[in-house]
Amino acid sequence: MSVLTVQPGATPAGEGPPDAGERHRLTAVTGLAALSLDAMASVAYGPEAIVLVLAAAGAHGLGFTLPVTLAIAGLLAVLVASYRQVITAFPDGGGSYAVAMVHLGARTSLVAAASLVLDYVLNVAVAVTAGVAALTSAFPALYGDRLVLCLVVLALITAVNLRGIVESAKAFIVPTVVFVGSILVLIVVGLFRSAPVSTATADGHASVLAHNATTVGALLLLKAFASGCSALTGVEALANAVPSFRIPRVKRAQRAEVALGAVLGVMLIGLSVLISRFHLQPVEGVTVLAQLADASFGHNWAFYVVQFATMILLALSANTSFGGLPVLLKLLARDNYLPHVFALKADRQVHRHGVLALAVVSAALLVFSGGDTNTLVPLFAIGVFVGFTIAQVGMVRHWRLERGRGWRGKALLNGFGGLLAGVSAVVVTATKFEEGAWLVVVALPLLVAAFVVVHRAYARIGERLGLGRAPEPPHRDRSLVIVPVSSLSRLTSEALTAAVSLGDEVRAVTVCHPDPEDRAQLHALERAWAEWDPGVPLVRLTSERRSLGRPIAAYVREVAAEPATRVTVLIPEAEPERLWQRLLQNQRGAVVAHAVRRETDAVICRLRFRLL
Repeated sequence: MSVLTVQPGATPAGEGPPDAGERHRLTAVTGLAALSLDAMASVAYGPEAIVLVLAAAGAHGLGFTLPVTLAIAGLLAVLVASYRQVITAFPDGGGSYAVAMVHLGARTSLVAAASLVLDYVLNVAVAVTAGVAALTSAFPALYGDRLVLCLVVLALITAVNLRGIVESAKAFIVPTVVFVGSILVLIVVGLFRSAPVSTATADGHASVLAHNATTVGALLLLKAFASGCSALTGVEALANAVPSFRIPRVKRAQRAEVALGAVLGVMLIGLSVLISRFHLQPVEGVTVLAQLADASFGHNWAFYVVQFATMILLALSANTSFGGLPVLLKLLARDNYLPHVFALKADRQVHRHGVLALAVVSAALLVFSGGDTNTLVPLFAIGVFVGFTIAQVGMVRHWRLERGRGWRGKALLNGFGGLLAGVSAVVVTATKFEEGAWLVVVALPLLVAAFVVVHRAYARIGERLGLGRAPEPPHRDRSLVIVPVSSLSRLTSEALTAAVSLGDEVRAVTVCHPDPEDRAQLHALERAWAEWDPGVPLVRLTSERRSLGRPIAAYVREVAAEPATRVTVLIPEAEPERLWQRLLQNQRGAVVAHAVRRETDAVICRLRFRLL
């Protein structure tokens, strides 16, 4: 049997209706604004992370800032080149999860997915707390309210994303342009300075430079490299969210990926050149970026533009997670590793349940940390390096199986990237383990185990439902409709009218308790029923206990045992005119529905009679 659906204004056959949802998808520019804020904003703490580690080796150690940054920029180039290929090979999105699912097996893909989920959630919490920290640094009176401010910022970002990813992208274009423009101008102006214009921000603050150290070991350089790689978080988000782009999706996502790599690389290298040029030393209570802005522009309005742009973009960089995680959750739900509700889309192409789940978990992390960035940072960036490593290894296997033109060079590039990402993952985990990274190490297998449990549950459900197999042809059974009643009213009449329209046989049932008052009410109902004579028998169910649902459920089980009989319980309920008037209802319908659903396999139909 075929089903024909006719819609007003349908496009004639052969022309193909336009996708109305395309206008709610991303272009390369809006994709860069919506999904790369995490990576862009990371220049506020990436170079600083390098400098703080190298400061342990004194002024001599700071001389390695630029070489370490160049190594990170090299890894960035490898990752961008790799993820351009991932976008081509996996246009449905998913990044490392999709790559691992095809080439490395289900369990490895779940590790990649778990690492990405953790990284996305932590990114929201870190980004919001870092942005609020910048605000409270400018206005110290707000420091005591930082948790409330964090939750307010999170609520605003969530609200924007619930309106659609395109709307959020448009809202974030201006802050992104201002931030990137101010950083690039800072770099260009600084290159023309032979010495810092101002050091006002650092004056009076204690230096964290170790003056008695002169040796720079390989372990220190690896630690600096791994710490600085926090600037690479968010590089995968564009590959995860390819379906969010407009047609041609692959080309638009690739352009956005290349633009992200170019802009981020220029900013990282440029800032590191200025750090070396100005012989900058890290101090307590002042960010490296603030010192660079002071040195290039002086302590004037341009300095504050950089600070406020950084503050805003750090807070908004949480949007990377809101753009990438819901798509990843959709893929996991599609593969039966998460509840299917995460695969549903609302209006404006929004995965609403994924957005709300991310907001709730992030809010819990904010409350747990008290709005303190330093509590969350040790947990950050481990997951993303695990995902990077898995994606690179999976792409090596992809090239070996495909063996297209130039596959050896591509596989070598991905293999080198996988090696660097793997080393970074090990070093970051080892150096931050006691600072809280152990929580991520514990959370990863627990999350993978949860995926497996959900997958097994869906497998059992699918087996019981016979999914994938042709079912038996439908056949007609005797239809018996049972209607619980307690009095005669217009509601009773409407319920019986609906019941006789649904079934071959209809029975009304009423529960009688041994109390004299209840017996008197029963006798009155039976007399009124006989006088009314609706053509439907009234069945008396006697219950020794003050129970309503169980006697009806027991009667349903009894009649359902009759051969070839399908039982429907139709429960009439009045729908009040005002919302507050629901408090006046006795909830008898809900009690009966719960008992019948729990104890029988009968169909439950709840008839709503609107009181207008």
